[in-house]
Amino acid sequence: ETRSNEESTDESEEDESEEEPKLKYERLSNGVTEILQKDAASCMTVHEKFLALGTHYGKVYLLDVQGNITQKFDVSPVKINQISLDESGEHMGVCSEDGKVQVFGLYSAEEFHETFDCPIKIVAVHPQFVRSHFKQFVTGGKKLLLYERGWMNRWKPSVLHEGEGNIRNVKWRGHLIAWANNMGVKILDMISKQRITNVPRDDISLRPDMYPCSLCWKDNLTLIIGWGNSVKICSVKERHASEMRDLPNRYVEIVFQFDTEFYISGLAPLCDQLVILSYVKEISEKTEVECCARPRLDIVQPLPESCEEISSDALTVRGFQENECRDYHLEYSEGESLFYIISPRDVVVAKERDQDDHIDWLLEKKKYEEALMAAEISQKTIKKHKILDIGLAYVNHLVEKGEYDLAARKCQKILGKNTELWEFEVYKFKEIGQLKAISPYLPRRDPVLKPLIYEMVLHEFLESDYEGFATLIKEWPGDLYNNTIIVQAVVDHLKKDPQNRTLLRTLAELYTYDQRYGRALEIYLTLRHKDVFQLIHKHNLFSSIRDKIVLLMDFDSEKAVDMLLDNEDKISIDRVVEELENRPELQHVYLHKLFKRDHHKGQRYHEKQISLYAEYDRPNLLPFLRDSTHCPLEKALEICQQRNFVEETVYLLSRMGNSRSALKMIMEELQDVDKAIEFAKEQDDGELWEDLILYSIDKPPFITGLLNNIGTHVDPILLIHRIKEGMEIPNLRDSLVKILQDYNLQILLREGCKKILVADSLSLLKKMHRTQMKGVLVDEENICESCLSPILPSDASKSFNVVVFHCRHMFHKECLPVSNTVSPVQFCNICSAKHRGPGSAILEMKK
Repeated sequence: ETRSNEESTDESEEDESEEEPKLKYERLSNGVTEILQKDAASCMTVHEKFLALGTHYGKVYLLDVQGNITQKFDVSPVKINQISLDESGEHMGVCSEDGKVQVFGLYSAEEFHETFDCPIKIVAVHPQFVRSHFKQFVTGGKKLLLYERGWMNRWKPSVLHEGEGNIRNVKWRGHLIAWANNMGVKILDMISKQRITNVPRDDISLRPDMYPCSLCWKDNLTLIIGWGNSVKICSVKERHASEMRDLPNRYVEIVFQFDTEFYISGLAPLCDQLVILSYVKEISEKTEVECCARPRLDIVQPLPESCEEISSDALTVRGFQENECRDYHLEYSEGESLFYIISPRDVVVAKERDQDDHIDWLLEKKKYEEALMAAEISQKTIKKHKILDIGLAYVNHLVEKGEYDLAARKCQKILGKNTELWEFEVYKFKEIGQLKAISPYLPRRDPVLKPLIYEMVLHEFLESDYEGFATLIKEWPGDLYNNTIIVQAVVDHLKKDPQNRTLLRTLAELYTYDQRYGRALEIYLTLRHKDVFQLIHKHNLFSSIRDKIVLLMDFDSEKAVDMLLDNEDKISIDRVVEELENRPELQHVYLHKLFKRDHHKGQRYHEKQISLYAEYDRPNLLPFLRDSTHCPLEKALEICQQRNFVEETVYLLSRMGNSRSALKMIMEELQDVDKAIEFAKEQDDGELWEDLILYSIDKPPFITGLLNNIGTHVDPILLIHRIKEGMEIPNLRDSLVKILQDYNLQILLREGCKKILVADSLSLLKKMHRTQMKGVLVDEENICESCLSPILPSDASKSFNVVVFHCRHMFHKECLPVSNTVSPVQFCNICSAKHRGPGSAILEMKK
């Protein structure tokens, strides 16, 4: 017992399992501790406003929920067996081992006293005792007596039941009274005063005084019975009218029944589950003798024939080694789900665990992620914990486990915008040499930490990881740290490794942040970095590259030329050409692209371009000569003749009007009859065809080519007549056949065209005839084109002569001039002055 008193008073011993307990425990202290040091608890009743504790020395104490004594009653010199309260908590009934029964008002002078000749084990006042017509209570010893206050405020007793041993437990709920005696449990309907059931006890071998029955009403119609190791849940139901006969109007049905591993000392409902206080015996390992073990408080889920254990806790109560099953009691407060475990030397309160308790358990089990999530979900209801504290504990836990990256990632969510905590965590990571782990997650905007923090991280990377350092410089805004300090640090490292491309590239970026674009540009050009053009465009550095055009062209001529041409207003064409004077191959690239964009912008350099094309890009020389209108032809001809560029020379000769020389050059230099014929076709000059025939007449292959190609341009007979007798001409037959086929094709084409023309002419003639056969409307609005008076007379009865032409011009007949031709057909004077056609023929109207 001494050892038990020294044990923890607020926790039950729990198994080391991952399953979270459902209840938490604390010892009722304060006044209760004082009482139980000198006395022993025998019974207790719980009201939502206060507690009533009875002791072995016959005292009744009223306590608040913290266990402080508010009132004391000396009822008897011996043990208090039962305390009963009505629902209002204004009236209390007390019975004791010496047979005394008292029912009195806590706030009134109303009182009842009676002393029986036997111990009274139970007393129960009517739940609605405060109402005048419900002044009733029952007592239980050898008989179950009902006391009712009647006329003249006298209490009238009546026997409800007797003859089956002592009444050891009574529970009154609504209009139903349940009691237990040595034989079983009975239920009485106070309305009909009929007993509606008898539930016999299962194990009759157990002494009813040592293993008493536990009764508990879950609601007005559900009774829970625990006796020995058996539990029954009974439901009171209305009997159907057809089944009444002489039976009570209610009956009881056992809906759940199961056995437990231990002896039951108390029962209480918890939603649809049960809380069971169990008395446990075990074999001592030392003495091998059966002894009392710690009681257990179990939560079970009732099933029709069994139960499912939800949780089970062994309770450490003072003096449990000396207690029997009858020494334990379980009382509960319905409104707050509080469960009171009463033993002679201790009172323990069990309550449902709230979210704070859940988080405590998660933290104890080092389940920080779940604890943080639970706190975030219930942040409005939790009182004990703070999300930030849980988060910091989680980060520390991860750091201890060596999960530095995860710890750093969680800092983003946990630390939020708290700059002080961020800086504290950064220094913590520095102490363990893990600045690299937290660097990707440092805040960069809202909030921004002290520059020293970022500089510290950058120095860490600069000492050991150039690539990581370069990545941070690229990702972090330049205003997070002191740029000058970092530039100097990079310069110092470059002294040791001057060719390190990563450091050089990073230094260029730092110079860019610092707006020292000239230095950045020099580094980019040295590195031939792709970002050089972007840097020039973004920061308008064209004034800085005037003397670096060659470097840019060497790096990427295409991009450089495009950039220079897109920004002619900033770097002129003349300046670019001048800078590239010593690099003609680059000069050509620039001028070639300029010419492709605009044939006229670089016209002053077209003469220079002839030599450049001839030297570096002959395939584009001929297209240049064709498209340029500013190219000096004599200079171009001279260059092409010097280099023996036949095609270009032929083009220039033809363009300068010397087609015969050009043709001669094709025939003599190229000896390509097809090209010569093609040239003659382009020029469409008879003299050229004559020169071509004369040159080819003694060359059979040329004659074959001419026969195959000139049929549609020159009469083949002119060529055939000039062919010498006996000359062998390759493929002559095929050539003659082709000429005949071409001629036949021409004849067919002409006949087809003729048919089309005839058909079209006939169709148009018919259309004209239909048009001229149509009538012409003449009304008062028409006028004579000669005298300009209305064409119709105002008096319609008078005769008149009107001449109307198909062109819709109208004349009075007398207004037409006399025709001096022999032909009887007249023509419109107006239209005939322009042209004479079928539309000017006359239509004469007479009336």
